[in-house]
Amino acid sequence: MSEAMKKRTTGGYVEVRFRIPVTKVVEAKQVLASFGAIAEEPESVPWEEVYPDFNGSVALRGARKREALTQKELARLVGVSQTHISEMEHGKRPIGKDMARRLAKALKVNYRVFL
Repeated sequence: MSEAMKKRTTGGYVEVRFRIPVTKVVEAKQVLASFGAIAEEPESVPWEEVYPDFNGSVALRGARKREALTQKELARLVGVSQTHISEMEHGKRPIGKDMARRLAKALKVNYRVFL
C-alpha cells in the first residue's frame, strides 16, 4: 500500500454506519441523541453538490460496466464504432439525444442521464 493510501484524510472524524430494522429507527435515534450524536434530521443536499463530477460520460461508463459490457460490445448494440463509445466516455464526443436514446435502450436506463 502506498504512503498516500495510509494517510488519514478524515481529520479526526470517524464515519459510523448502522443497519437496523425499520421498526427500531425511532429507538436508535433516541439512544444516539442521548449521546449528543444527533440533534435533528440532517439537511437534504442537492445531488450536484454530492457528485460534482457527474455527467453523461460518467453515466455512460458506469451503466456500461454495470451491464458487464465492453466498449466494443456496446458499440455493436447501438450501431457505432468502439472509438465513438470511447470518445463519449472520455467527454471528447457529445452524446446527442438520439444517441442517448439508443444507449439507454441498450443499457436499460433513462436516456436523460446521458444528456
